[in-house]
Amino acid sequence: MYILEAFKMAITAIMSHKLRSFLTLIGIIAGIASIIAVMTGISVIQTTIEKEISVLGTQTFQVQKWAAAGPISQEEMRKIMKRRPTTVEHANAIRDKVKTVDLVGAELWSFGHVAKYRDISTNQNLTICGGTPEYPENNTHYIEIGLNLTNEDVKIGRSVVVLGHAVAEKLFPWTDPLQKIIKIDGRKYRVIGVMEEKKSALGGNFDNYLLIPITKFKRIYGMRDNRGRDRSVNITVRARSPGLLQEAIAETRAVMRMERGLKPHEEDDFTIFTNDSNIKTFNETTAGIKVGAFVIGIVALIVAGIGIMNIMFVSVTERTREIGIRKALGAKRKNILMQFLLEALILSNIGGVFGVAVGFGLGNIVSMLTDFAANVPLQWAIVGVIFCTSVGLTFGFWPAFRASRLDPIVALRYE
Repeated sequence: MYILEAFKMAITAIMSHKLRSFLTLIGIIAGIASIIAVMTGISVIQTTIEKEISVLGTQTFQVQKWAAAGPISQEEMRKIMKRRPTTVEHANAIRDKVKTVDLVGAELWSFGHVAKYRDISTNQNLTICGGTPEYPENNTHYIEIGLNLTNEDVKIGRSVVVLGHAVAEKLFPWTDPLQKIIKIDGRKYRVIGVMEEKKSALGGNFDNYLLIPITKFKRIYGMRDNRGRDRSVNITVRARSPGLLQEAIAETRAVMRMERGLKPHEEDDFTIFTNDSNIKTFNETTAGIKVGAFVIGIVALIVAGIGIMNIMFVSVTERTREIGIRKALGAKRKNILMQFLLEALILSNIGGVFGVAVGFGLGNIVSMLTDFAANVPLQWAIVGVIFCTSVGLTFGFWPAFRASRLDPIVALRYE
């Protein structure tokens, strides 16, 4: 019953000094909102990016010349540029020698192409993938209508194409695209299938591409890109089960090292990565931002906590006579301590609630301005409340302790 009465008295004290309380709340709101806003914004971006970079399934990994996504130094880039390309022959070796895998695909990519059907033409922004029949399974991007590439298509190098969803909508808005003849960079191809829609919130071209047999790609575009650099094959590998993923990676690495003639003391001149490694790289990239936001928020909360402590000292001074009267009527030290601690806790937590709400709103501006999905990381709301409670207890304790230690006789004489 006493705690309820102390709570009412704390609310009354806070409301009797609205401007002073409001100014203190601004500091707390700013501190919590800065932490929550940045963490929410990163969470919104991270959720979307994790979804989009998770194109490999739970039992699929990729082998390639280039590094996995993420920032690398110029020195590392120069080292990677000197690596030999990965090839279709490497993919064949993995397929033949690694017993823990069941699908091994090969891909070559080229950008900036045009497709045309009759008088309808796309912009010069299409991506062409020269691939194998494993492409849909290994990239979790499946055929919506029609057929996938076959081994015979690849073996013969047929002029067939599977359209990305956006390309099909552009070239065939009112017509069934199957078995139609289109031109890609002026060359004729027969449409055998259309990929399912796979929109990208990051502006990627998941739907704006064409899949043709890798042998046809090599015949038309060669093994050097527009800059004269050797093309490197992306090799996608699927383990027979998720439980065999790490074993399959180890066996694939051993086969690749043997195929590339690497000695035991030499480091790998290729990269193997999974969804988890991509996501780990992204988290490492954003770690600095999270730490920076956390530090800024903590500094703001410390400043706000000092404000709370000053206000509580002023409050104790203003209510010295009240404290003397209460002690004279039998109030114990713990009763006075509890009253002033509650004031500090209530003040800090009111600011915390508003700070969390403001932080969530600011953080989700990212989703309002983009196609990113909104996100409300409730764990950070809990963290925010815990921080505010800690600030209230830490910076409210000393003034409350001072109030509880006042001599009632001296307090009654205070004017």
